[in-house]
Amino acid sequence: MLAYYSKLALRSFRRNKVLTALMVLAIALGIGACMTTLTVFRVLSGDPIPDKSDRLLYVQLDPASMRGFVAGEEPAAQVTRFDAETLLREGRGVRQAMMTGGAVSITPEKADIPPFFSDARYATADFFAMFAAPFLHGTGWSPADDAASTRVVVISKSLNDRVFGGGNSVGRTLVIGGNAFRVAGVLDHWRPTPRFYDMNSDRYGELEDVFLPFSTSRALDFGRSGSMDCWGDSGADETALNAPCVWIQYWVELEDASQAADYKAYLDNYSAQQKATGRFEREPNVRLRDVMQWLDFNRVVPRDVMMQLWLGFGFLLVCLLNTVGLLLAKFLRRSGEIGVRRALGASRSEIFKQCLVEAGAVGLAGGILGLGLALLGLWAVRQQPSSYAELAQLDLPMLLTTFLLAVAASIIAGLLPAWRAMDVTPAIQLKSQ
Repeated sequence: MLAYYSKLALRSFRRNKVLTALMVLAIALGIGACMTTLTVFRVLSGDPIPDKSDRLLYVQLDPASMRGFVAGEEPAAQVTRFDAETLLREGRGVRQAMMTGGAVSITPEKADIPPFFSDARYATADFFAMFAAPFLHGTGWSPADDAASTRVVVISKSLNDRVFGGGNSVGRTLVIGGNAFRVAGVLDHWRPTPRFYDMNSDRYGELEDVFLPFSTSRALDFGRSGSMDCWGDSGADETALNAPCVWIQYWVELEDASQAADYKAYLDNYSAQQKATGRFEREPNVRLRDVMQWLDFNRVVPRDVMMQLWLGFGFLLVCLLNTVGLLLAKFLRRSGEIGVRRALGASRSEIFKQCLVEAGAVGLAGGILGLGLALLGLWAVRQQPSSYAELAQLDLPMLLTTFLLAVAASIIAGLLPAWRAMDVTPAIQLKSQ
């Protein structure tokens, strides 16, 4: 019966071309606007590391002075160098990493390539395994390299192509800030979206090109970037071990998400110990959030994207209401035809099915046109200056969603018209004929 009803739908489309075109266009416009905004939202709100996002936890302590203290307020978003190195040394997690951002000068071996600056990440050895960074060549460095402040570096694929012409550059020398570093590894293309491990930098931009041990960056006094909050007398060097400044991001990986409560208790005890020594002035005020909780807390999806998403669904709703009216007019104009079918023995349910098949066919056609409009809309998004703009791409799941949404929306829009059509009284229609 589906094939027969589809054939009847095609005949109906040919008889009412203008009305059919209006319905298809209404569905297409709604689907195009909705899928454009939904795709952007999905890209920005997805889980950047789904295999272990519930086991990666971001640590917040409260080492600040009592000045300006408000009970129950959110602690600092970062930790001090002293606390980070202490937690790292005690190593209560499966893996742990402290890090901060920076910028370094690169002097290529080739004389025809002038020196340039690259974004850098100063981290500890577990960084790569913790965040599942893919390697094209080589590996990261070892904890022994952290302890010895070894001049070792991991570089991105793009930097490897630019400086070494591609290929395996492991073991070669890269001059960073006037110092020779040994290349330990080359990362493959890697761009977690958003860049969750450091929410103080560009959340959707390209990743850093240079990764080197945190201890080495301090030994060589490399410049850092990102936010820093200090209190009291920080002295001449705000990055010193005992400086009262928060500027380090600290992550821990646990074996299981259920261990989070135990690790938080450990942090509470640590804070209490620091208060007992007089280093912390405030009562223990610890926050421990997994990746998705950390993203939600930081409201990682821009407000304009959320507003556009609701506007897209609102526009789709308006288009569906228009489609309801058009389908209602279309079906009621065929009351005579429906009356004849009913008089010849067609049941009310069969009339209902026929109308829904026709509505679904309209939705399928609208979905095809809507897909084109969505691709056009995403192209327009990619022309914007926002750092996330280039990420707006329609993948296979969203492609399938486009057609499913279009067909489902049109069927929903066709429920009322189909219900009204199946209530047509055969005797009255035959008499009028």
